[in-house]
Amino acid sequence: MKKNQKLNRRDFIKLSSIASASLPLALSGFPIFANHKPKEYNFSEDNENVLVLIQLQGGNDGLNTVFDLNQYANLQAVRSNIIIPESDLLTVNGTTRFHPNMTGMQDIWNDEKLAVIQNVGYPNQNRSHFRSTDIWNSASDAEEFISSGWIGRFFNENHPQFPESYPNENNTDPFAITIGRIVSETCQGTSANFSMALEDPDNPGTALVTSNGEIPENCYGDALSFVNDTISQTNAYATVIKNASNSGNNVSQKYIDSGLSEKLRHVARLISGGLKTKVFIVQLGGFDTHDNQVIEGDKKTGRHGVLLQELSDAIAAFQDDIELLGIDNKIIGMTYSEFGRRIRSNGGLGTDHGTAAPLFLFGSCANNTILGDAPEIDTQVDDKEGVQMQYDFRNVYSTILTDWLGATKQESNTVLFDEFDALPIFKSGCSAALSIDDFSLDKLDIEVYPNPTIHSIKIRFYGNNENVKITLYNSIGAVVKQITNKKYSSIQHAIEVDLQYLASGNYFVHYQSKGISKTKKLLKY
Repeated sequence: MKKNQKLNRRDFIKLSSIASASLPLALSGFPIFANHKPKEYNFSEDNENVLVLIQLQGGNDGLNTVFDLNQYANLQAVRSNIIIPESDLLTVNGTTRFHPNMTGMQDIWNDEKLAVIQNVGYPNQNRSHFRSTDIWNSASDAEEFISSGWIGRFFNENHPQFPESYPNENNTDPFAITIGRIVSETCQGTSANFSMALEDPDNPGTALVTSNGEIPENCYGDALSFVNDTISQTNAYATVIKNASNSGNNVSQKYIDSGLSEKLRHVARLISGGLKTKVFIVQLGGFDTHDNQVIEGDKKTGRHGVLLQELSDAIAAFQDDIELLGIDNKIIGMTYSEFGRRIRSNGGLGTDHGTAAPLFLFGSCANNTILGDAPEIDTQVDDKEGVQMQYDFRNVYSTILTDWLGATKQESNTVLFDEFDALPIFKSGCSAALSIDDFSLDKLDIEVYPNPTIHSIKIRFYGNNENVKITLYNSIGAVVKQITNKKYSSIQHAIEVDLQYLASGNYFVHYQSKGISKTKKLLKY
């Protein structure tokens, strides 16, 4: 490597193992450089709102998490070896049910503090764990490779010099904390990660700098300087974290002995202790349930049931804790996973990589709603088909940025590289409400006919005086055709689409306009 050449992440990892064989702390950032530099924007960080992200690693099976009774018989036909008996499911509303191990989430729903957003994904779904996780963390299109994370870009423009000279008088606390050993890529800025990895708030860890001698002016010296700077920054934050942990408290008796419960217990304690960190990230792994998702003979049990119980119990305990501590109105939590699972189960009592899945938003300021339609299940579904996207995950991100973290709509568009309409997922009395307009979810629908078809279809829809985007997807979530993307008046419109060139099979017509998304299944002979 030549002198003065910038290090990329892979180079740093290689060189840091030479410069320092072992570090007793998690590094707080990697020198990664974004492919696309966002335009100038200024976020407001004046509010006290806190975001807690729970990453479900491996691809959560949404069809074994949230059930719809209207689709249950068809789901049973394609998942007979793993489906949970209807009588065991937990009631949410007239037609919606939860997995029987999710009593904690059911309680939060009954307390009107839970939003369920159905069918969340992105166009051209990538079914690789690593790539799809990158897409969710960076908020990029599936075809783009962005090295920064959406939360990192949120912080970066107000703090472009970070981590140099941080912490300082105006910024004494970590911007983000990952409870664990490795920082989250959601917080990767254009030159450093704004997240600090932390395992134990009572022992945040300090370390000596790697070298007190002269640092060479080459790539090894760059790596050594980065390690030293990281250690110095971590040591400076350690005192603030420990003070918050000592001042904070946990009062809920609902925490159980689990990894996720312990992580969320730490988060509640630090926030109650006065730590000003805006974003916390925790992870729960194990959702790659290709086999033994259930145990034959008792389908409530098995790998997936154990994970859902841990998730539900931990969230319920955390919500109970922050309410008892009186800090619940400034905390919102959100789950996300890289993809859902396929509709048809496999022969190993499991499910394979799929497409979209439900996402949970919880907290006292969450709008208690089930947003979106139940996934449509076809008994003739092919082996590769997953749940089709209804909401782009960046619609959720955009709403969090504007209505919780305080960004303007223009700023949100910049950090997400495009415009994504807000969704009604916050209670109006809690959110910043900078971008939410009137939603007419009950007024608009689309008709696709004839269905099934051989040669063509007509799509009938209302324009709503807004831009309308209609896209045709195949059964694995890839874009087949962009049908239209322009503004339409509020009258009813109809578009005819030629399908003669398409192979026989299942397709999906996706309509999106001003926060309203609909997906209709189409069979082409």
